[in-house]
Amino acid sequence: MEVNDALVDKLAHLAKLKFEDTEKEEIKNDLKKMIGFVEKLNELNLEGVEPLLHMSDEVNVLRDDEAHPDKGAISREDGLKNAPLHDGQFFKVPKVIKK
Repeated sequence: MEVNDALVDKLAHLAKLKFEDTEKEEIKNDLKKMIGFVEKLNELNLEGVEPLLHMSDEVNVLRDDEAHPDKGAISREDGLKNAPLHDGQFFKVPKVIKK
């Protein structure tokens, strides 16, 4: 892939950026290095290597979302104790969406 001013201008337009001429030269050099690195990866022998879909073999490492009163869950009364405004059952907050 050829890295030229037209490519840099197109990328700048897509990214909504503006570059000075000196910056364009630096960007062209950086792009050439990145493309060279990716082309170097194409030299690897990947025959028999399966694509990596996930970083581990675990299916779901998250626990179920269940309340456990014996493991630190608090009562509704304790939860509302320090609330600046509540109705005995829920926190009350100021309205933030206006119609």
